[in-house]
Amino acid sequence: MTDDKLNPKSVGGTNPDGSEQSHADKASTVEAAPPQDVIEPDPELTPEEAEQARKRYLLRRFWISARGYWGRGGDGLAWPCSIGLLILIGTNVGFLYGINIWNRAIFDAIEQHNAGSVYFLSAVFLPLVFGSVALVTIQVYIRMMIQRRWRSWVTAAVIARWLANGRYYQLNLIGGDHKNPEARIAEDLRIATESPVDFIAGVISAFLSASTFIVVLWTIGGALTLTAAGLTVTIPGFLVITAVLYAAITSSSMAVIGRHFVHVSEVKNQAEAEFRYTLTHVRENGESIALLGGEEEERSDLDKTFANVLRQWALLAHQHMRTTLVSQGSSLFAPVVPILLCAPKFLEGSMTLGQVMQAASAFAIVQSAFGWLVDNYPRLADWNACARRIASLMMSLDGLERAEKSNALGRIKHGETEGDTMLSLNDLSVSLDDGTAVVKETQVVVEPGERVLVAGESGTGKSTLVRAIAGLWPWGGGSVNFHADRQLFMLPQGPYIPSGTLRRAVAYPRAADDWTLDEIEAALDKVGLDYLNDKIEEDAPWDQTLSGGEKQRLAFARLLLHNPDIIVLDEATSALDEKSQDKMMEMVIRELPRVTIISVAHRAELEAFHSRKVTLERREGVAKLVSDIDLVPRKRRRNLVSRLLENRRSLPKGNATSTEATLSRDRN
Repeated sequence: MTDDKLNPKSVGGTNPDGSEQSHADKASTVEAAPPQDVIEPDPELTPEEAEQARKRYLLRRFWISARGYWGRGGDGLAWPCSIGLLILIGTNVGFLYGINIWNRAIFDAIEQHNAGSVYFLSAVFLPLVFGSVALVTIQVYIRMMIQRRWRSWVTAAVIARWLANGRYYQLNLIGGDHKNPEARIAEDLRIATESPVDFIAGVISAFLSASTFIVVLWTIGGALTLTAAGLTVTIPGFLVITAVLYAAITSSSMAVIGRHFVHVSEVKNQAEAEFRYTLTHVRENGESIALLGGEEEERSDLDKTFANVLRQWALLAHQHMRTTLVSQGSSLFAPVVPILLCAPKFLEGSMTLGQVMQAASAFAIVQSAFGWLVDNYPRLADWNACARRIASLMMSLDGLERAEKSNALGRIKHGETEGDTMLSLNDLSVSLDDGTAVVKETQVVVEPGERVLVAGESGTGKSTLVRAIAGLWPWGGGSVNFHADRQLFMLPQGPYIPSGTLRRAVAYPRAADDWTLDEIEAALDKVGLDYLNDKIEEDAPWDQTLSGGEKQRLAFARLLLHNPDIIVLDEATSALDEKSQDKMMEMVIRELPRVTIISVAHRAELEAFHSRKVTLERREGVAKLVSDIDLVPRKRRRNLVSRLLENRRSLPKGNATSTEATLSRDRN
């Protein structure tokens, strides 16, 4: 076993002893700094205008962090890949132009019955196609590599901020639009980083294609002269004008028809996230639900949540139907329109068949470029929704980060004790994120080897005090100080059991191979889990397999392996029976005789294992320390009663009465 110590401020076992930074840590250090100021809506705005302003800011907030990928501390391949993608897009447009010229030449050769040219052009076509296909294939690879690496960089940065300083836990304590952060990080962030690359590549390709082939249309089509009722009208660049008008009609129609697409897509994504969360909640609490027979109630809740998903999907389907009506109609008309427009010139002999087909090909390309919005509006809407959801999570993290640096609500300070003192709470007050006090003016000093019991009725803030000691609860005042070179270990009421082998579960939060198999088996033996020794290397859903009592025993096995200097027990024996609880506490005191213990518990029997008792009591809505007394070690009465009962069995019947009298006196 290594001698590494856990950081007292990093509860549960991170190791800040100078080990190599993870990818997430590196990403968090290079992420663009979050905005320093809280953006408040203009009070003169209507609710609708304020909501629109908020949505615009959310997109801006997303880019503040996401663009760091191309920044000084971003990915070294970001710019080379981006520039390479632009070169590939431009080169591919050149190949499209070559194929467009080939169209004119082949149809002219066919019209002229020139067999030699047809055969030659047929041979030329293959290199053009292979070149274009190769360029598009490489373009797809580079584009997806940018998407993958960008997503990795932003995800690592967000996860690093989410996990830092217990913010993943603190998000549950504050208000804000950050529900289902796991879905936002996994799914919304994927779409938010994939779609912009597709959009930018598509826009650049569409711009280059439109610019190139508008020139082709203008050159080929020339002017169109119409004569009607004795009037002659000449329209210069009639094919270009038609292409622009056609694209304007389809794009504006799409914008009008799909104006609610963003909102509908955003609501649908939120409904999907809530449905996934409900399913996960049922799985994680399967045992309790099964024991209570709550399947019908859970089914009702799932049906309700899924019905909302279906309802939002139906609304989204209506949006897709309306946009498909425009896009499908546009795709059918686009190839026909240029042929009909060029037909008069072809029939009068001023335009060859090759020019007609070249114009038709160029018109289709221009129309495709102008109609890019028509084809991608649904994805653009989906990206807007996903970017806003991940930006909402970022804003909540921004708020926590500002709170860590601000004294507006008061922050609990963390420092080091003087001398040999293991822990000191100096005028510690704990409050909610809105400033409401929970625990006030707590003054406690814990010396090495002391075993302090924190008692009080439910709701007096004992667990909140423990969170403040652990550094998970930041709001309040005063300070929590630990000895600089001591290891702190937390045992919560519900121990966390990670996925994987039982060996990993016992060693958590350190690596499974930090201890030998013999050391892990010895720890399990001491906590009464020796019957699991033959399953140490078994990969199983231990969180679902082990009972509540077994999980708490396993947590004590972790305690023995890590051999800390300070232990904080937060109802850590609540799932054990009284006899097992006594054995666990006796084992800890025997195996770790110098350890300092701080216990939060309701059971009075635990007093026998502690040297001090600190009592919290709620007065006028705030919990305060009302007593701090030394406990005199003594044998518990129940042990005396058990011994007398055993003696009674060995005595003649005539002596039973005197024994009962002794028991009666002892009760009194």
